[in-house]
Amino acid sequence: MIRTSLAAIAALALPASLSAQSTTQDQLEVRYDRALAAGYKALFLCSALANAQRNGVERTPESVEQWELTGVYSRIQPIMDELEYTVLPDAAGRVALVQVEWADDMPPRFAEGSHDQGCRLAPIGLDAPMPEMRVPALPGEERVRKGGGLTIPVKLIETHGGAAESPSHMLDPVIDRAFGADYGEGTRTTAVVVRHGEDRDGVLGQGRYAPGFGPDTPQRTWSVAKSIAATLIGAAVQRGEVKVTDTLAYGDWRWDARRSITIDNFLRMASGRYSDTPGNRTDPLYMGGALVEESATGWPLLHPPGTVFRYANNDTLMAVKAIEDTFDGYEPADLFADIGMTGTVAEIDWGTDYILSSQVWATAEDLAKLGQLYLDDGVTRNGKRLLPENWRDYVSTPSGPQPGNGFGYGASWWLFNDHQGIPGDTIAAMGNRGQFVVVVPSRDIVIVRRGEDPVGSRFDIVAFTRDVLASIP
Repeated sequence: MIRTSLAAIAALALPASLSAQSTTQDQLEVRYDRALAAGYKALFLCSALANAQRNGVERTPESVEQWELTGVYSRIQPIMDELEYTVLPDAAGRVALVQVEWADDMPPRFAEGSHDQGCRLAPIGLDAPMPEMRVPALPGEERVRKGGGLTIPVKLIETHGGAAESPSHMLDPVIDRAFGADYGEGTRTTAVVVRHGEDRDGVLGQGRYAPGFGPDTPQRTWSVAKSIAATLIGAAVQRGEVKVTDTLAYGDWRWDARRSITIDNFLRMASGRYSDTPGNRTDPLYMGGALVEESATGWPLLHPPGTVFRYANNDTLMAVKAIEDTFDGYEPADLFADIGMTGTVAEIDWGTDYILSSQVWATAEDLAKLGQLYLDDGVTRNGKRLLPENWRDYVSTPSGPQPGNGFGYGASWWLFNDHQGIPGDTIAAMGNRGQFVVVVPSRDIVIVRRGEDPVGSRFDIVAFTRDVLASIP
């Protein structure tokens, strides 16, 4: 009697090319890096192009490659450089889909565009739906080809560039230096906007931009979105729908100590939960197309809530989940409309969750309006109280554990503490690659600096803020 093992039977059931395959951890990591690099490229191309179109301007794929897709993590940069992509428009000529090839035996990574909600990144391995394409090129359009990909029409719209045409100002020399290397070797400034008192809608508010960027050109805010998330939560507090002392009894959390974590703990990066990398990179979510639901919720508790500072994207994501029931009546788009941030979009994952730890696209002018809201104590320019009267004091109070890096941390806003030449009430929203919104209430000043700084370079926002303040009487 011949006995056949289950393994042998399984091998017979597989194609010959698969039955002999195996892999090592190193091989898995190499393949995973390729998948992540493709996802990063697909999402940034889609978001930069689609969100610019939404604002009535057009960026080219070459511009995105030059700015957003250079100077990124060394682990994926060389991979990303070699990956071919295809940009597909919908029937109206808007960016509908960006595909990036990464493996012969897997579907391309893709990001799907929406005219109103930016782009969302699909999970690895998902086949892309083909949009209803408008194939013939119209007069005034050009065809874009990349790496032998499909030829598709992309309408070219002139973008703003260079310095705004305005009378000279005492700030000009400082702003000029921001576009050079004086505030950090290798840094790349794309926009500077300064608002001051009655000039907030005048000369100082016009801003200065790198070529190819302008008042209507959105960029990803990165972690400035965390301060936007705190603002969204503040609006919910003002409406009486939540309190920062509320806890989040999420799913299985109700059975363990995580049920004691408050919204305040999350906002102060003090949940006490485990983070797998410094800064909690969340690559599976940002590049892999994973859901907030599966990537942010499962981390265990290591410290009592409120006792240890650990900067983590997942804390912001869970703070937002704590108020998600309020979105039926007031969602991020409503917040932006109330503030007047008409060029801003909060993007979602492949499901329905907002990625408000990073994935908001906004213009420099819109971020200045966010800062203005805090200067005006939470009251919009049309007189609507959007935030509680004490909200600015709340976000600028270092009542939780502190980072110990020279800056303080309030409720998802950074504090300048005792940096020489900068008032002690100064707060800032800060994000990767040099995104800054600095609010100085005692001087009635908002400073916005946008950049695409390469990994390893750092814009000296303390020195720049000090120089801006010194230049304004």
